Amino acid sequence: MKVLKVDAIRNGTVIDHIPAGRVQRVMAILKPRSTDVVMMGMNFPSKAMKKKDIIKIEGRELTQNEVNSIALIAPHAKVSIIRDFQVAQKSTVQIPERIEGLVVCPNPKCITNAEPMMTIFNLEDSSSRELACQYCERVFTADEMAHV
Repeated sequence: MKVLKVDAIRNGTVIDHIPAGRVQRVMAILKPRSTDVVMMGMNFPSKAMKKKDIIKIEGRELTQNEVNSIALIAPHAKVSIIRDFQVAQKSTVQIPERIEGLVVCPNPKCITNAEPMMTIFNLEDSSSRELACQYCERVFTADEMAHV
């Protein structure tokens, strides 16, 4: 049996419990720079999820907007802030009650797709991840939305 060792990071962020197959969507949110040290793993075994994806990014702590965006894609993800090789903070992501400027309205007739303005969505149902556009009032699931 081969064992792959992934080095611990001194300072940075670990995003764990990403549903299998969604790691690339999370990476699109993080937009790592070419100089960032990033470990991206897919389809790791998980007791709770059967399979999961994981990301480690050295030297960077996520912004609240990044965490909010990740919550839309991976609603049960855990974000750990690492400082001096120790977990300094660990939290489960949560979709906020109000999301501003993070996603595009899927309704092609929505005013936000015709005029340069910030989108605003209000959380309708956290269990089904349904969000209502403040402008066109249509309700969409988080999976239907594209990130800005």
